[in-house]
Amino acid sequence: MNRSRLATATLALTTTILAAGCSSETPTQVPSPDATEVGHIHGLGIDPADDTLYVATHFGLFHVTDDEEPTRVADRYQDTMAFTVVGPGHFLGSGHPDLREDLPPHLGLIESIDAGQTWRPLALQGKADFHILEPAGDVLYAYDATSGRLLRTKDRATFEEVLTAPLLSVAITETQDQLIATTDQAQLITINPETGETRKLGGPATTYLDTAPDGTLAAIAPDGAIHISSDDGQDWKEVGSIGGQPAAFTISDQGWYAATDTTVLRSTDSGATWARVL
Repeated sequence: MNRSRLATATLALTTTILAAGCSSETPTQVPSPDATEVGHIHGLGIDPADDTLYVATHFGLFHVTDDEEPTRVADRYQDTMAFTVVGPGHFLGSGHPDLREDLPPHLGLIESIDAGQTWRPLALQGKADFHILEPAGDVLYAYDATSGRLLRTKDRATFEEVLTAPLLSVAITETQDQLIATTDQAQLITINPETGETRKLGGPATTYLDTAPDGTLAAIAPDGAIHISSDDGQDWKEVGSIGGQPAAFTISDQGWYAATDTTVLRSTDSGATWARVL
């Protein structure tokens, strides 16, 4: 198989695996009550209240500290498909409920103000299964996997559509006048948030994106390679690798965090080297 056909086949396989890992189906049963059974990872976030890591998974939300095993928060097996930290102890999420709870299969947009101990519905309960939640100042961008729509909201109660397209990741740019996103084919695109107009970008095949505090755009390729851009995705350079297929990615003041299916790694040198934290 020549290089181009091999790359195409690898990308197709990666896309299939990603789609399977991000299924919108509700878990069919509650797993065994093992407090450290993390399961498939969907999202990562750092709580500025104590600078510790939270890992959103198929089997619940986990709290991870430097000297402890991961702890399932509130003994809840909520399948948290999308997760973001918006303030101290203040989380937004989406996904599917713990099957012991009498809730619709799609949670819509949910909120916790006590670091995941309790959650309350904000909008679209029973109607939306968000797989991407991207804060941008007073605006929240949310990608609903059930409809394939990227939505935005200013009050976290009412939404307007930005566009309909199959997306894996969305990141804001430093000026917030455009979004950078990746499609289900690992294609980088720009999105005009006012008109929904898209434009293909060059650069590496990419699954997950985030923006560093200094405005650097960072991307993880399907094979785990880390690329960065200082000009909103026009030019890229490879700086490191997480050594495997990515499942989640986030950047905070405490470092860069990335996950494979069941492992979380941290970089303190802008993606050049990575150390396992879970």
